[in-house]
Amino acid sequence: MIVTLTHQFNFDASHRLDHLPSHHPCHNLHGHGYVVFVEVTGEVDPATGFLIDYREIYDAVKPLIDQLDHHHLNDIEGLTIASTEYIARWLWERIKPKLSGLSKITISETPLTRCEYRGE
Repeated sequence: MIVTLTHQFNFDASHRLDHLPSHHPCHNLHGHGYVVFVEVTGEVDPATGFLIDYREIYDAVKPLIDQLDHHHLNDIEGLTIASTEYIARWLWERIKPKLSGLSKITISETPLTRCEYRGE
């Protein structure tokens, strides 16, 4: 049986997209309450009834969320351009070696917008 598990994480951070024109609102320093969904897909182990223990997802992702939470994202190595697209890729590159079944990362910076990333 193939399933997809999703674990949600939240963090608050500031950023600015200073490569945008100065009249663009995202050029200015601002912040978001980000919501991140990490999805892992694979075969359920019949012995445990699990694809993976949710704690393993938490343990792989939470230290990264802690690096982002209440920080200025542009100051984090690899996030000079701190768009949701680049944040998703930044997370993917650090989570994938720990969770081989990683299938998607979704990041929302507002209730109306989100970015989905499935690797390159």
